[in-house]
Amino acid sequence: MHELSLTQGIVTICLQHAQGKRVTSVTVEIGLLGSVVPEAVEFCFSACSSGTLLEDASLVIERIVGRGCCASCGSEQLMEQRYDSCCACGSHAVLIVAGEEMRVREIEVED
Repeated sequence: MHELSLTQGIVTICLQHAQGKRVTSVTVEIGLLGSVVPEAVEFCFSACSSGTLLEDASLVIERIVGRGCCASCGSEQLMEQRYDSCCACGSHAVLIVAGEEMRVREIEVED
């Protein structure tokens, strides 16, 4: 389960930016076309944050929908799967422009 190491990375990033303050909330963006299971990150978060300044922090996961641009006709479309064909021309040359990312978007700390 690579989500455990990814979640440890989230905790590390938050600790580096919290500058010794207790973290109350973390918002993470996870693309739905990536290979990260949001529910697994949620499950791992309490274990990874236990005993740190993130213990008891809430984790907010924002799911980013997949979007693609067809290299053949230039059409932009929503994507439910990584290898969807173009809904306008049927081409399989659709380049993913959103939905693969994973990033810490916001960290809230106590004053």
